[in-house]
Amino acid sequence: MSVDTPRRIVLLRHAKADWNQESDHERPLAERGRADAPVAGRRLAETGIAFDLALCSTATRTRETWKLAVHALPERPKTVYEDRLYEASLGELIALLNETSEDVSDLLVIGHNPGMHALADALAGESEGDALPRMNRSGFPTSAFAVLTFNGSWKSLEHGAGRLVDFWTPHA
Repeated sequence: MSVDTPRRIVLLRHAKADWNQESDHERPLAERGRADAPVAGRRLAETGIAFDLALCSTATRTRETWKLAVHALPERPKTVYEDRLYEASLGELIALLNETSEDVSDLLVIGHNPGMHALADALAGESEGDALPRMNRSGFPTSAFAVLTFNGSWKSLEHGAGRLVDFWTPHA
C-alpha cells in the first residue's frame, strides 16, 4: 500500500460497566452495557467499514463489549487483545497506532476514557458537520464511537492528521 493510502480509525469506548468489588481491570458490563454493546455493533456494521484489525483492551468490560458487538459485523476482523490500551495516555495511544502494520487500512480500537476521547480530539485536525462539537459536548459516553480518516502511513499519524467524519452515541 502507498503511504498516501486512505485509512480509517474507529475508536469505540467500552459499554457501561458495573461498579462492584472487582478490581477496575476486571469490572464486567452492567445490564445497560450488555444491551448497548450489540446496538453499537449494529451501528458499526451500518458504517460499511470492513475492519482489517481490531485492537481491544484486555480489561473485562472491553472484551465483553467486543464479544457482544462483533456479532453484528459482516466479517469478524483479526483481533489483538492489547494490554497497553488499558490506562494508556494519549502519547501511548498514538505510539501504539504508529506500530500498526501498513497492510491495515481500517482499524478498530476498543478502549477506555479518557483515552478514546483524547485520541479522537487530538487526531481530528478537521471535522465534518457537527461531529466534533457533538463529541466534545457529549464527553464520549460509553458505547460511543468516533470515525476518523487520514492519508499516509501509520508511522506518520500524529496530532491533527485526521478528519473526524462521524461520531455516534447510543443515547443521543
